[in-house]
Amino acid sequence: MDPQPKRVAVCGGGVIGVCTAYFLAKKGAAVTLIEKSSVACAASGKSGGFLALDWCDSGPLSSLARASFNLHRSLSEELNGTESYGYRPLTTLSLTITESGKQSQSSRVQNLPSWVDGPARDLRAIGSTETTAQVHPQMFTKTLLSKAVEKYGVEVVIGKVDSVGVEGGRVDSVVLEGGRVIESDSVVLALGPWSGKFEMLSSLFRVYGLRAHSIVLEPKEPDAITPHALFLSYYPAQGGKPMDPEVYPRPSGEVYLCGMSSEVEVPEDPEQIVGDPESLEVLKRVASTVSSHLVEGEALLKAEQACFLPCTDDSVPVIGEIPGVKGCYVATGHNCWGILNGPATGAAMAELIVDGQSTIVDLAQFSPARFVGRRRKG
Repeated sequence: MDPQPKRVAVCGGGVIGVCTAYFLAKKGAAVTLIEKSSVACAASGKSGGFLALDWCDSGPLSSLARASFNLHRSLSEELNGTESYGYRPLTTLSLTITESGKQSQSSRVQNLPSWVDGPARDLRAIGSTETTAQVHPQMFTKTLLSKAVEKYGVEVVIGKVDSVGVEGGRVDSVVLEGGRVIESDSVVLALGPWSGKFEMLSSLFRVYGLRAHSIVLEPKEPDAITPHALFLSYYPAQGGKPMDPEVYPRPSGEVYLCGMSSEVEVPEDPEQIVGDPESLEVLKRVASTVSSHLVEGEALLKAEQACFLPCTDDSVPVIGEIPGVKGCYVATGHNCWGILNGPATGAAMAELIVDGQSTIVDLAQFSPARFVGRRRKG
């Protein structure tokens, strides 16, 4: 062990920042996690928490997603994830719902979960309990951070990062709004969709926010809802293109529905994020069409919300050291797979910072160096 542990400031208290802080501290670094609002207050608290082993196999995320899916399983064993944050394997189904259709008992699709009693067709299994799972994302992020604080000594600071101190081409501190300086040997910028508002990053590449909406319902008969995630092709009554909402029952008995995303400006403050009322109404209509258990009156509306998914122009996350600034690292742009890919991103970052290279996954294709010399869009 080094006599002096490496001091690392991790900026951002979402799932990527928390996973990075956890694995860094586990490897012996002295970690300060800096969050401007509250931990998991944005997408890491309001997303679906869906995990898939092999859904990214055809693209650059394949090795990251596979490593991360397996890490989720082992973290659940280590942290009692079943009890503490709703980790469980799931069967995942794809189906078509036509809002104006009628479901008669005689035409009912075979093998449809009993609670899905709306006008459904084209049922097929797209994930098994071996290949798909879920967590409650906010509880997962908070559980991991609690462990990092209690067992590995991570310090949490609530404050807004103003700038990164650089001396002679090398990081030496993080400066907070108000003037507090946190001296650091390395800095990780895990700012999610707010990366686009941080000049050090926005001058190199674009990160934009995709605003996604969700509602959380608590049915009167939670035991009737089986652990089946639903990916829908949903045809609205007024016609037009199908929408693709997703439905995730949780072990708590709650049912989470999401969809209706669009690119809009990310507000400065995560607490200022509000959903579009029309989009939220559509999700309520989807819920009541899918299942009589989710109709208003049969289910309590627990939350209607929105969050921003951090996206890059090439749809690939940015993970690695920033060119020209030694000791300054970035981890952002995970789009809708942030909860899935949090653990492997954090473990890879910890290896990169402490050991000089990542072995859990090859980070070359995620390097921010890929943007050097490219003209930025937008």
